[in-house]
Parts: sequence; structure tokens; C-alpha cells
Amino acid sequence: MLFYWTRERYADFYREAADWPVEIVHLGESVCSRRRDMKLDDWMGIGRELTQSGKQVMLSSQTLIESEADLRDLRKLCDNGEFIVEANDQSALQRLSAAGLPFVAGAALNLYNPTTLAVLARAGMQRWEAPVEMSRTDLARLLDDCRTEGLDHPCEVFAYGHLPLAWSSRCFTARRHQNPKDRCQFVCQKYPEGLPLRSQESKEVFTLNGIQTLSGACQDLRHGLPDMAEMGVGVARLSPRADGMAEVVAAFDAARRGELPAPDPLTLVEAEVCDGYWHGRPGMINTYAAAD
Repeated sequence: MLFYWTRERYADFYREAADWPVEIVHLGESVCSRRRDMKLDDWMGIGRELTQSGKQVMLSSQTLIESEADLRDLRKLCDNGEFIVEANDQSALQRLSAAGLPFVAGAALNLYNPTTLAVLARAGMQRWEAPVEMSRTDLARLLDDCRTEGLDHPCEVFAYGHLPLAWSSRCFTARRHQNPKDRCQFVCQKYPEGLPLRSQESKEVFTLNGIQTLSGACQDLRHGLPDMAEMGVGVARLSPRADGMAEVVAAFDAARRGELPAPDPLTLVEAEVCDGYWHGRPGMINTYAAAD
């Protein structure tokens, strides 16, 4: 969950998700430590409920660690004793590997070669997410190299949602409201799907999400699922959105069963679509629309 919602909205969302055809659910605050509505115990409670519904639950760590308080929270997360942690920075990697705990390697770790993956596998990695800008051609080559090296850990691809592109110590959403970061007044909650950043030509280039910058368009790789399965990708990640997520999940569930409509630039919910990175082109491009 990349965006900042209220406790009630989180609870309602994951209550619905318990009935969706998804196998893995990631929980936790991975963007900003000032988003304090949900404590670790709250996420753990939701995780236990999802586990009872047959889901495999992961706790995602914060991507940008900026203070000793962040490190304390990270230690508690890594030492939760129930759920595997997705490591999104080197601090989490060090804590988990030193404790001999299994972990998932997030996309922000920038894993591009089998040598690095072999190091993380020895440290306890169970699954890894490909960098969001990696093309299918480069990923297929990397997976082939991994198999040659005897590495068979499941690979995950960011298949739906606004692409997480960058993190900064500055909060851009607070700046938009002329608030300093340490007195941000939690304005992120005003934007349950982020704050669109438009160019002078009124094109949505980015989405601001506090200290995180996301793509303006929403990546949709439904039609890439057959390629992913053929090359050996094990998991397609769907990044939650505030509205229409049940429809998104249903569309991807149908796609992995081979029930795909003809390729078109159809948007599942109200947002522009992009898939350029996957096809080795500029990330904001919608290749189906471009083909037309």
C-alpha cells in the first residue's frame, strides 16, 4: 500500500481483499514514517485475519530510512516473529540476514545480475522483485542467467499501478501546501491516489506521494502475463488503488487463466495507462495506443 489512507479505509480495503483471488498480500508502511495512523500491531492484526483467509502475508519495510527512530521501527518490523519481511533498503537486508531470517527482496534494491542475487540467496532471500524499469527482454536474459547459475528463486514483476520511481528526504506533497516536512499536517491523506503533477502541456507526468515520486500513468501488464509465465516469472504484483481494485484483480485473474480480450488501451479505472518500460521504450508510453 503506497498511499496514505485512514485506519477505517485500510480495514475496509483488506476486508474486501480477503475474498479476492490473490495469493500474497503485502502490508505495512513503505513510504513515510510520519504516517502513524497504523502501528505495527495494527498491520499484524490485519495480517492474521488475511492468513485465516488463506493469504500469504508479507510485511514491507520502509524504503528510505532517515533517522534512529526509523531504525527502531525497522528492528521491530524485522523481529515481528510471524511474517516474512520484504526488505526495501540495505538496513533491512542487514538486520534480516544477520538474524538468519528469510526475506523478500523489493524492487528498490535494484537487482540487475545473478551475482547479486546469489549473494542475497545465501543471505536468506526467498523471492525478488525486478526493478520497475527493467524490460521483458532484459528480464528474460537475467532469468536465463540465473538458471544457468542454479538460482531458482521466484521472480516478481510490478504488473499494475503507478510505478514507484524515486524517494527523497523532501516531502513534495507538503511543499505543495507550503508546509514544512516536520509539520506536514498529513496532507497526503487528502490524496488517496496521490497528487498528479502535470507538465505545461497538461500531461500527467508524475504522481506525488509525499516523499515518493510515482509515474503519472498507471502501468498495466495484463497482456504481458503469458510472456511472464513463459520466461519463468512467478508473481505479478498489483499495487492497490483507492477505487476499482476488485475490478483490477478480477481482470488479472482472468488474464492468468488465458481469458484475455484483444489488446487495447482500455483503462480499468480512471487513469492513463503505460507499459513502455516493459517493452524497452520510454516508461510513460502506452504501446497499444502508440501502435494505433
